[in-house]
Amino acid sequence: MAGHMTYEESKRFVFRGLGLLAAITLVEVFFSLASKGFIPGLRWMDGVSWIPYLVGALLIGFSLYKAHFIVFDFMHMRSEVQGLSLTVLMPMLLLVWAVIAFFQEGNFWGERRAVVQRFNELPAQAAPTVSPLEQGSTIEIKPADGELLDDGEGVGSYDVDQ
Repeated sequence: MAGHMTYEESKRFVFRGLGLLAAITLVEVFFSLASKGFIPGLRWMDGVSWIPYLVGALLIGFSLYKAHFIVFDFMHMRSEVQGLSLTVLMPMLLLVWAVIAFFQEGNFWGERRAVVQRFNELPAQAAPTVSPLEQGSTIEIKPADGELLDDGEGVGSYDVDQ
């Protein structure tokens, strides 16, 4: 896309791009249906444990390719100066990082919730009884360093008779 294109060239470019995006989307749909066992001839994939990981990696790769194609060709980011490209692309990368971080945080809280639920299922224990202060007893309070109490000597006695 270096330079200007004629109307016919740009129309051909757009339809070629739409065809490429549609073909990749169809491949993604095929892989998704095949990995879940909805395509009758591919039932052998049900017993293979690593197929869902492979399909997941392929879907992520195809989606990233489509995003790259849309941003760089349809949004004309390929022909922009580097500063503008970075201004648009860096927040997008930070957003992807934030989504990954939120998934990790959610996974932690999900695991933590299971621990709390197991703890809540334990039988309740009786709280230890603490004898209240007897009427007329005295408590001696010592302040922090340099702090004075009401009597001005740094140590005070208070009655509990209230």
